[in-house]
Amino acid sequence: MSLAKGLVKADYCAPADITLTRRDLQHLSEQAELGYKVSNDNFAAVAGSSIVIVAVLPQQLDQVLEQIAGAVDPQKHLVISVVSGVTCANIRSKLGNDVHVVRAMPNTAIAICQSMTCVATDNATPEDLAVVTKMFDTVGSVIQINEDLMTAATALCACGVAFFLRGIRAASQGGIEIGFHADDALRMAVQTAKGAADLLLHNQSHPEHEIDKVTSPKGCTIAGLNEMEHQGFSSSLIKGIKLSAIKAGELYKKE
Repeated sequence: MSLAKGLVKADYCAPADITLTRRDLQHLSEQAELGYKVSNDNFAAVAGSSIVIVAVLPQQLDQVLEQIAGAVDPQKHLVISVVSGVTCANIRSKLGNDVHVVRAMPNTAIAICQSMTCVATDNATPEDLAVVTKMFDTVGSVIQINEDLMTAATALCACGVAFFLRGIRAASQGGIEIGFHADDALRMAVQTAKGAADLLLHNQSHPEHEIDKVTSPKGCTIAGLNEMEHQGFSSSLIKGIKLSAIKAGELYKKE
């Protein structure tokens, strides 16, 4: 649903151009009121479309692919999968070897057109990739990577949203401890994090380059940074990303 919202927000398409499916249509009543087409018939929804975006949990995937297999036409359809840990070959094993499949891994910031989306394929054409890149470029930034890195992308970009949010929460809690009211501390932490990220994007610089600008000999910034490192700040984040990548790769296999 985040993708649909983002595409509409970016004026890539209108709600009426998108068909959303769920088994229980009551869960899509709000979307129906906003103008989206809704259905509980995956087969019919696919038959009436040209781009199919598969966005389900890994444990739901096989059942959904079995439902739509007969409706997928390799000459007509481009299949985009945002399912974690599932390869293009996995998708084609259910839909047919001639079907063009592109994997995409956006994150939840797609709803406000600020996603970092990674895309990969092993059989789609350059034209297919151009379509997918244009689609996701309207809702954030896109990078094309090798498919064997897609699980890693899940950890760094999709799970990464939660990691950075947890960092912001921790910063705001620190702000409360040093005297700020909770609302003010959170606002200050959020804007500071946004400013730090925008500095890197605007200057196309490395984090350490920007860090050097705010650290002085015997200063308060370097004291705080060193204490965080002594407590395992960077190490814990690196270990968390690595573990998330391992777990993401196991989601489909375990089912």
